Amino acid sequence: MPHGTVKYHTRDLFPLDFDGLRYYLVPIRAVEAAISTKLKRLIVKRTKTASREAPQPSPEAAVRDRILGAAFAAFMEHGYERASTLDIATRAKVSKRELYALFESKHAMLTACITERAKRMRLALKLPPPGDRAALAATLNAFGTVIFREVCDPKVLAVYRLAIAESDGSPEIAQVLNRVGREANRAALVEFLAGAQANGLIGPVEPATMAARFFALIWEDLLVRLLLRVANVPKPAEVEQRVRAATEILMALYPEPSGEVRSR
Repeated sequence: MPHGTVKYHTRDLFPLDFDGLRYYLVPIRAVEAAISTKLKRLIVKRTKTASREAPQPSPEAAVRDRILGAAFAAFMEHGYERASTLDIATRAKVSKRELYALFESKHAMLTACITERAKRMRLALKLPPPGDRAALAATLNAFGTVIFREVCDPKVLAVYRLAIAESDGSPEIAQVLNRVGREANRAALVEFLAGAQANGLIGPVEPATMAARFFALIWEDLLVRLLLRVANVPKPAEVEQRVRAATEILMALYPEPSGEVRSR
């Protein structure tokens, strides 16, 4: 099969007899689903490839990871202000001298902790500009599903709770989380939507406005309820259904420009 070819199940096809020949029509939903599946597989493949090709950690890296694990546990247990470097060093089984050789301050450890966990919120794949509305919808579905799943990771939710709990005494936690996690995702989506707009697939609406609407449609109030522990993380099928509904609403809100306006 040629690279990039998509298979469709016979149940997805509609037969059409015309002029003595039989043709098969593929519904747009089946096209979107096929493209979305290929994108998700590509994301997983690239992640696994990067993991296999990653070099083995050095002894210093292993100590660093141990310190960050101990720091994160201390921050979760005592809060940022009350967690001490002595406690962190004891948990990590290193001396304070070794700790300060790698991290100049407790704030540096906090930033590193959040950065490591915020990486789970970031899509490693640069989103390609879509060539048509089906590709636009499929990419939005894939992007939204990955972001949703990673933000719902227990450790990422724990970072959110830490940022909220320490917002008065240590506002820098929320600032770091916002900069390395949320804003990075939003910027990637804004860039993607700007590319779709440049290709004439969406009308003249600010890409930042569309991105904000997309995230709002995906989450509604679920993230707040997850942080309050009054809701459970949705199952994969529920996530895909939620993201697909958000994509369909966004596509309806921002349709393709008319033929007079659109230019390629």
